Amino acid sequence: MLKKSISSFIILAIIFCTFSYLSVRAQSPLHSTSRMEAMLVVDVSNSMKTSDPNDISHEAMKMFIDMASLEGDQIGVIAYSDEVMREKSLVKIDSAEEKQDLKAFIDSLEKYTYTDLSTGVLEAVKVLETDHEEDFVPLIVLLADGNNELNPNKSKTLSEANENLQSAVDEAKAKGYPIYTIGLNADGTLNKDVLTNVANSTNGKFFEAASANQLPSILSEIFARHLKLKVVPVKQLVGNGEFQDVKITVPNENVLEANISLISNQPVEVQLIDPSGKEAAIPSNQILLTQSRTYSMVKLLKPLEGDWTLKVKGVPQDKIGINLVFNYDLQLKLNALSKGIYKAGDTVQINAFLEDTGIAVKDPAIYQMMKATLFVKNLDNGETEELALKGGGEGFTGKYKLGSASAYEVVVKAEDNSFFRQTAPQKITLQTTASVPIEVKPRKAAGSGGGDGGSLSWLSFAAGAAGIILLAALSFLLWSKSKVRNRRFSGQMVIEIRDEVSGDRSSPQYKKLKIFKGKFRLHQLVALAPEFAETDKIIFKPAAGDSLLLINQSNCTIEKSGRAINAQKGLIIKRTDRLRITPKQVNKSIYIEYIS
Repeated sequence: MLKKSISSFIILAIIFCTFSYLSVRAQSPLHSTSRMEAMLVVDVSNSMKTSDPNDISHEAMKMFIDMASLEGDQIGVIAYSDEVMREKSLVKIDSAEEKQDLKAFIDSLEKYTYTDLSTGVLEAVKVLETDHEEDFVPLIVLLADGNNELNPNKSKTLSEANENLQSAVDEAKAKGYPIYTIGLNADGTLNKDVLTNVANSTNGKFFEAASANQLPSILSEIFARHLKLKVVPVKQLVGNGEFQDVKITVPNENVLEANISLISNQPVEVQLIDPSGKEAAIPSNQILLTQSRTYSMVKLLKPLEGDWTLKVKGVPQDKIGINLVFNYDLQLKLNALSKGIYKAGDTVQINAFLEDTGIAVKDPAIYQMMKATLFVKNLDNGETEELALKGGGEGFTGKYKLGSASAYEVVVKAEDNSFFRQTAPQKITLQTTASVPIEVKPRKAAGSGGGDGGSLSWLSFAAGAAGIILLAALSFLLWSKSKVRNRRFSGQMVIEIRDEVSGDRSSPQYKKLKIFKGKFRLHQLVALAPEFAETDKIIFKPAAGDSLLLINQSNCTIEKSGRAINAQKGLIIKRTDRLRITPKQVNKSIYIEYIS
């Protein structure tokens, strides 16, 4: 369990630190001055002696610092219990000595008695408000292992502590400070709801460090939301006292960094052979090496494309976990779609391409090895359609035929096994058909000829009245349908995924429903995950009294209170109702709960 937790924290440290480089490159095709500005907030209450007896959290923070840039990233540390016990305000890192000073501060932290989450978060927000500099990207990482435990000899109540925490969260949200919460759940008492709320409210993310089984989903969420990178699977080793070879493939010349972490209980020795077969010096100007008692970190700067050989010598029987994270200096761009005027039935040409520091990448091999997908969202009903794009030449290409909606939103996503990128959305507005004016002939005056002028007048009046009534009825019908179609939802849906083979259950995800109008699909709530494509035919519509109408047009099984429900003609869902939905094509279950 200890080893797995170490692995979790170390990899997360790698992820967060590469954030600085990605932020720098993403701002401008030129060399940007944007840097990371991170506050590390760690629980040092007495309970950490049990949940973190070997100071895993200290090692994770130290690796975070080791991964930071030597060109001006800013990092601060706050140690809290029921008050702020120790603090290191933001330090601008310009040398290895400043990193070492920060790490020494972390090693000096002691354990105290009580716990109050709000104190650490409040202080981190205050530090960023005071010391935040323009062009620095702020970030708060909160580490906790359980619930608040207040000092009974002090006057602060649990209610006051919760109010203070919410105040800090609201301030962080207003200032744009995302808070990533890490829960140490060694004894199973972790208050996940509180940490989840803190993260979700600030556009951060909660993840739990209790089992390695949850690591893949945690990493994918962190990567997808912030770094747009993936962990590349690397061979795991058991030390035998001799050097063992591990292949590290740098896929292309656009790799900015290759970060290799080796997590072990005993020290390891490393050597590197570059793609030409020559041994590379460690350390050097292009290869950095940092080590601590639980990890070694090898960082390749602008590495050569091709197969590298990492040679690792470990103590016999010592397990060595190896993880690889690439950082890319690439952005995905979508050519402007507007040709002037679009109308229903028109075909839109899609062209997307990668940029490296503002220069278009023209290597066909890169595009051929990647998977690219076009996402077209119907802005009238909120439904999203996916279409595979062809890779090759100088980018990704495809065509999309427009339907009859008034507007669409278009996004392209491209990915391979080590990273993915997504374009900024573009909107297509369709031209509406202009009405053709009807020529009205002048009517003859009464008595000017013919004997039926009066009858025609009455007939005209009756026809006009009938027309007005019909028009009013039609307008009311259209208004009613439009009102239903545009009616917004309230409340939230709590989503959990259970793997029926392993029994593992994901952390709850809270989806606010107010973003939807008229109807939404379960597939949208599970982030359009391809494995749950069946759920696209499970539809929710608004019903009376803030309830929902669920219509099941899929082959999924829906259970309520352990009993299968036939929802083909509709099922009313009220607040606090909890359902289990089991797709046919994947061995997982989706649990949903409708809450306020």
